[in-house]
Amino acid sequence: MNLRVTIVQTELHWQDADANRQMFTTKLAEAAPKTDLIVLPEMFTTGFSMQPEGLAEEADSTTLAWMQQEAKKHAAVVTGSVMVREGKQYFNRLYWVRPDGTYATYNKKHLFRMAKEHHTYAPGRERLLVELNGWKICPLVCYDLRFPVWSRNVNNGYDLLLYVANWPKVRNQAWRTLLQARAIENLSYVIGVNRVGTDGNNHPYAGDSAIIHPKGFHLLETAEVEGIHTLTLSKKELEDFREVFPAHLDADAFSLNG
Repeated sequence: MNLRVTIVQTELHWQDADANRQMFTTKLAEAAPKTDLIVLPEMFTTGFSMQPEGLAEEADSTTLAWMQQEAKKHAAVVTGSVMVREGKQYFNRLYWVRPDGTYATYNKKHLFRMAKEHHTYAPGRERLLVELNGWKICPLVCYDLRFPVWSRNVNNGYDLLLYVANWPKVRNQAWRTLLQARAIENLSYVIGVNRVGTDGNNHPYAGDSAIIHPKGFHLLETAEVEGIHTLTLSKKELEDFREVFPAHLDADAFSLNG
């Protein structure tokens, strides 16, 4: 079965959740009428902020309710990350929200120490694997992209690897290169959704959101502009490639410990 995916590359209103939710409501209304999966950037309600006090939402939050509403409206899964508070801890949490209102979560494991994210948020401990229309999907967050062991596709455990991000323009070559590498080494489609514009810390973002084929070439590569893009991925094409080029059968055995 094919999978129809929609990615949203946009500027974000700095630390203004209401404005961002309203903005995404408007943009999603302009998206393709039929899709299976809608992917939003990292911290899509605030921008990449290290000031969660007063901004982070409870786990059962206004933004989660908004995602449930949009997922139902568009009959599609909606995913993206937001800052969440649980007790005395904060998490950079990705929500995977289904049209029926159920959801799964993934807390970003690799926290960007150069921005002191590791002093502000608690790390996740487990990967998330979800299924959608016969596809196995592994959603991760931004800095996770730099760590191939965490992204590793063990025994073809997923068909699509996706990253939601706020990846600055100054390092866009790394972003573009690593997305291709993750696709090639994991025999998987890869989606990377980044933002554009400049955040409240004056960091510019080039976008460069992309959808990568398992062979490593771009099915979609965006410019440094806002845009909504919808593309259909072929499961048969993926399976045919894995059959004629089963490199995963020669992969090194390993295990992850936290």
